[in-house]
Amino acid sequence: MNPTLNSREKMKLYGFNNLTKTLSFNMYDICYTKTIADRIAYIEYIDEQYNAERLTAIMREVTSIIGAHILNISVQDYEPQGSSVTILICEGDDQDAAALRLSPTRNYSQDEMLLAHLDKSHITVHTYPEYHPDGGVCTFRADIDVSTCGEISPLNALNYLIRKFDADIMTMDYRVRGFTRDIYGKKLFIDHELVSIQDYIEPEIIDQYQMIDVNVYQEHIFHTKCKVKEADLDEYLFHFSKNDISPEEVLQITGKINKERDEIFYGRNMELAGI
Repeated sequence: MNPTLNSREKMKLYGFNNLTKTLSFNMYDICYTKTIADRIAYIEYIDEQYNAERLTAIMREVTSIIGAHILNISVQDYEPQGSSVTILICEGDDQDAAALRLSPTRNYSQDEMLLAHLDKSHITVHTYPEYHPDGGVCTFRADIDVSTCGEISPLNALNYLIRKFDADIMTMDYRVRGFTRDIYGKKLFIDHELVSIQDYIEPEIIDQYQMIDVNVYQEHIFHTKCKVKEADLDEYLFHFSKNDISPEEVLQITGKINKERDEIFYGRNMELAGI
């Protein structure tokens, strides 16, 4: 059984737990389309699958899992040519005084954003569908940031997020910042044991992915990236199957899909033949 922060023995603190725990969860879904019309249809499909209503439901469940309470939800849907930047302002201890402001300074092409104000911090969700101009490969990215303070932790919602998005590739960053004090006044810079983010991922999920850790333990910074191990080409094809194309096309499209997966996973451009 994987640990949860709520299940651990609570340490005795002097006053409120001031540690800030932040989980950044980024997922990527990859698809191949044969025509421009199919690329447009894929973007429309993604917009429907991950619209504001569904993302709000996911966010509400995350909030429930980590034991937080929603004060306010702000939603902004963008048209394909829309531009905006989001600024969140929290007024000290006045939890109800939080605002979302927009200004036309950043291009969010067909993006969608949700932001929730929690009584112990916030959750944000951004979606980014896009496609290669002439290669047929489409990629959908969703960024979810869960930031909490006090005893609650975003790590407790990690398995739910992974299962809900069922992504080809995921990158997860977890960081604990600040400090709190025990009853004797000693500073505590982390309030739970953690070697790897993988410690909080269920074994059956770990078996499905190739995972790499990059951790800076002395700074309480943890990074894990994941790429699904076994992938059926048909799962990447939009509006057609591999039975509809020649063996040569199967190899060509498989190469493009694998290139996209590897470039995202390793974070650099590669030749089609590989590294």
